Amino acid sequence: MAPKDLWCKNGLMPLWKKYFQVSKPAKPDAVTLTLWNDEEVAKAYYAEFGAYQSAIMEQYKLYVEMADRISIRRGLANTFFLTLHSAVLTLFAVFWKDPPLGVSSWLLLPVLVLALGLCLAWFWLVRSYRQLNSGKFAVIGALEMRLPASPWWNGEWKALRGEKQDKSTYWAMTHLEIWVPLLFGLAYVFGVVAAVATNG
Repeated sequence: MAPKDLWCKNGLMPLWKKYFQVSKPAKPDAVTLTLWNDEEVAKAYYAEFGAYQSAIMEQYKLYVEMADRISIRRGLANTFFLTLHSAVLTLFAVFWKDPPLGVSSWLLLPVLVLALGLCLAWFWLVRSYRQLNSGKFAVIGALEMRLPASPWWNGEWKALRGEKQDKSTYWAMTHLEIWVPLLFGLAYVFGVVAAVATNG
């Protein structure tokens, strides 16, 4: 049986997709049908001149502010994890340079498990923030369809990626963020393997 068949047959592929696969960003078209209230509600706003557009603008401003707050929280979470992992790596380097006498390098294995757990938590947090922001930006794009201009969805993205929407000209921050916890995890594994190999 091929490894791919074994992977799918044992149910590991759904687990991988559920916990590790990074989903594609949502599009405004995906939320447009469910975003708007029925016509009766809209007619109530049309009764007063400009009230409907004014309400959309207020909701838009509030929603953009909420999306910005999510981005700030994501940045703070990344700063926390980056500081934490930098401290762990520093302590690991100090231990590796001058290990206490009579202490086996094998005692680093529980620390490795803990550090890898922190890397997984960081990865899932970044993934969760990416999914949350993706949904919020799709709603912002849908709201912009009812405004005179579409500065974020049509303006900014086309300015960053060009008319052909070339993803190689601009990489969103979350595409890079998702790799940082994985790189820290690799650094931990290689560091522990090297410490055990050199110090026994």
